[in-house]
Amino acid sequence: MKMYLISDNVDTLTGMRLAGIEGVVVHEKDELKEALDKAFADTDIGILLLTEKFGREFPDVVNAAKLQHKLPLIIDVPDRHGSGRRPDFITAYVGEAIGLKL
Repeated sequence: MKMYLISDNVDTLTGMRLAGIEGVVVHEKDELKEALDKAFADTDIGILLLTEKFGREFPDVVNAAKLQHKLPLIIDVPDRHGSGRRPDFITAYVGEAIGLKL
């Protein structure tokens, strides 16, 4: 199984390529749909990375893809501009999950 990146910018793709992850850069909704279809057709892809910007700009496309396909596993990753999440996101998430303040 391999990982594949669908990114909204060249810099993130370049960084992932340094780690051995191939991918594609898209900007428009139709391009994203086409890239997702190609990724779902490739049975070697086990993990599909999407930059967070797609989840913000095209939530309908991303959510539909996550609900309709068991594989590959779709993961949102921050791009070179960082995450839109608050700095203590992981701590707060774990705290809410176990019911304790950390």
